[in-house]
Parts: sequence; structure tokens; C-alpha cells
Amino acid sequence: MSTIQVKKLCKKRKRNDNLIAYAFLSPWIIGFILFSGLPILISFGLSLTDWSMMSLPKFIGFSNYSRMFSSQSFWGSLWVTLFFTVASVIITVIWSFMLAMFLNLRLKCIGLYQFIYFIPAVMPSIALAFSFQMIFNKEAGILNYILYTVLGIKDGPNWLYSKTLVYPSVLFVMLFTYATGQMLLIFKAGLKEVPQELYEACDIDGAGFFDKLWNVTMPYMSPIILFNMVMAAIGSLNNSFSVLYPLTGGGPDGATNVLSLAIYNTAFKNYKMGYASAMAVVLFVIAGLFSLVQFAMSKKWVHYDT
Repeated sequence: MSTIQVKKLCKKRKRNDNLIAYAFLSPWIIGFILFSGLPILISFGLSLTDWSMMSLPKFIGFSNYSRMFSSQSFWGSLWVTLFFTVASVIITVIWSFMLAMFLNLRLKCIGLYQFIYFIPAVMPSIALAFSFQMIFNKEAGILNYILYTVLGIKDGPNWLYSKTLVYPSVLFVMLFTYATGQMLLIFKAGLKEVPQELYEACDIDGAGFFDKLWNVTMPYMSPIILFNMVMAAIGSLNNSFSVLYPLTGGGPDGATNVLSLAIYNTAFKNYKMGYASAMAVVLFVIAGLFSLVQFAMSKKWVHYDT
């Protein structure tokens, strides 16, 4: 067989391999186009219109954006969104990493503990939020009942309607969401891949727990930490509605009125679909910027060559 025939055969085989690969990827590609790509494009198109769902959309250009960026309520929701996202990412990532390290220990009944913790994580977010709404209730909540029984506090705090207590309460609820449980499993699987001989070498050198954590565990886990941070940020931006809407409704006084809640109220309560679509486009851009910033900062602390 000549060299030309061999090259043609290699090209044909490579082309067939590519076609097979795209055939296997086609369900995801079709799903992404239909359920993600097209809605994003349609949302951007609607953001350039004035549409109340009672009549045909009217093209108004970038008027929705200019009105939005001059609105104090939008900037208030934006700052609340940024604060909630940063705080929830830091807390949930650290919490899930700590739990994964604990579950990685060789202790009795450790699988039972993992099962018990993961039960709330597989609950629907709305059901989880309503459960914690009952727990934090001022009059009939079990938390205030425990405070009265143990500490004798008769007039318990109004957890979800106090500006000083609402964020600790909401962020505590975030520790039991599906995203935290998913990060826990990913961290737990990653910790099993850290070479044990490195820990043994650290023991020989007399290194303590925090020395091994900082010099061995963190470098090996840094790519997984980055992945979970990016997914946690995107999940917090997009899925905070399902937790905050039944839990606080955006209150008190807009303290938890994140952009996803503002989009819902604007679209389905005020029937301003064009304006809500413009806010959704901004939320999409923010999610992309969060990811870009995290990837840019990761060059200083993520190690892929360990």
C-alpha cells in the first residue's frame, strides 16, 4: 500500500471517528440548542421590546437597558445578588470540603452519616425552604421553642424578618441544598485520589495536620475546588429564587431581593416581559463574568501538574 493510500485511509478513519463522536454528542448538542441556546437568543430579542403579554411585542431598542441602569431598585438587587453569591459560594464550598474531609476518615458508621446529611440535599429546594420557614417561624418555630426551653428566652427573634438575622438564616439553609451535597460527593471522590505516600512522607518529617492540608491536600484538590466554586457561583445566581422566594419573598425591605426574584416579580406580577428579559440578560452576563474572574484568578493558586 502506497503512502498516499495510507494517508487517505487515515483521513477517512479520522473522519469516521469524528462523525461517531458527534453522533454520541448530538443529544446534548440538540438539547443545548433547544433548551439553552434558543431561549437565550429569544430572551435577548425580547429585551429590546416592550411586551406585556397582552399585545404584540413593540420594538424599543435599548430603552429597557437605559431605564434599568438608571433604576435604584435594580442596583439594589444587583448588590444584594453579588453579596449573596459571594457569601454563599465561600460558605458552601468550605462547608462541603470540611464535611468531605470528615467523611474521608475511616470511622464506624461514616456511611450512615453521609446518608443522613445527603437526605436534605436531594429534597426539592422549595420543599426545603418551606421546612426551614417553619423552623425559623417566630411564633411556632422549633428554633425559638428550643431557645425558650434551653435558655429561657420567651420572646425569640424574628429570624426571617430581621435585617441583621435574615442573611445568617438564609446562608444556613444554603448548607443543605442540592449544590452543597453535590460538592460534598465531588470533594469526597477527589480526596481519595490524593497519594497517601505524600501524607506518609509528611508524617516522617513531623508535619502537622495543617501542614499536610496546605502543602499536599490543597494543591492536589485545587482543580476540583475551582470547579465547585464555578458551579456554586452559577447555581447561586440561577437557583437562588427557589430558596429565597418561599423563604423570605425578597424581604425584609428588599434585603434578599436578588435579581432572579426581581425578574420573576417584574415578569409575572407586573407583566413587563421586555424589561424582565433585559434583567435576565444582565444576570446571564454576570454569571459569565463570575466564571471568567474565577478562571483568571485560578492561575495563581490552581495546580494541574501535581
